[in-house]
Amino acid sequence: MNSEEFRRAAYSAVDEIIDHFSTLDSKRVLSNVSPGYLRPLLPSAPPEEGEEWEEIQKDIEAKIMPGLTHW
Repeated sequence: MNSEEFRRAAYSAVDEIIDHFSTLDSKRVLSNVSPGYLRPLLPSAPPEEGEEWEEIQKDIEAKIMPGLTHW
């Protein structure tokens, strides 16, 4: 990732955080997933090559966000 790609990824990550906080009132307080739900969704080993930030963001949204508790 060169410096311009990093800049775009960083701005995108900040936008995701702002979007998350601006929609908190529409999110469930408690997660509706079971403990351990994430383990089978993760690969058994890290990727051989890095992924594009857009793909990482998709994984965060689809796999990690459902497990968050919003106090």
